[in-house]
Amino acid sequence: MAKSEYLDDVHIRILRVTEDLRAIQRELNCAAMEAPGDPELMEALSQLPEMDALQVLKSALDQMRHFLWFYMQVMTNESESGERLRQSLRQKPAEDAVSNPRASMLEKFKYAADTAMLRYLSDGKNRKPN
Repeated sequence: MAKSEYLDDVHIRILRVTEDLRAIQRELNCAAMEAPGDPELMEALSQLPEMDALQVLKSALDQMRHFLWFYMQVMTNESESGERLRQSLRQKPAEDAVSNPRASMLEKFKYAADTAMLRYLSDGKNRKPN
């Protein structure tokens, strides 16, 4: 699949998910407005399966929000630190670099330092308050 086709597919999915989220919000808003006057609806909405589904959705949205903030920082940061971060993300660390008992202490230390640098850069001065 060509990059432009891939990006088009991602764009279409983003639009679809955004519209689905808006529809869910509208429906939940209507339910929240009607529930105080309807005891049966209030009981049905507070049942475990519905609350679990909402908790799963909330968790997924929180994770996506954090990821999107990080992604926007990486993609829009034109500084030298932003470029280093993008380069670090492009590098695929050896999966056994840390777990391999024969890996040198220097390799393990470098991997730990790279991880710390990524965390530091992602929590930089442009950090968005929660």
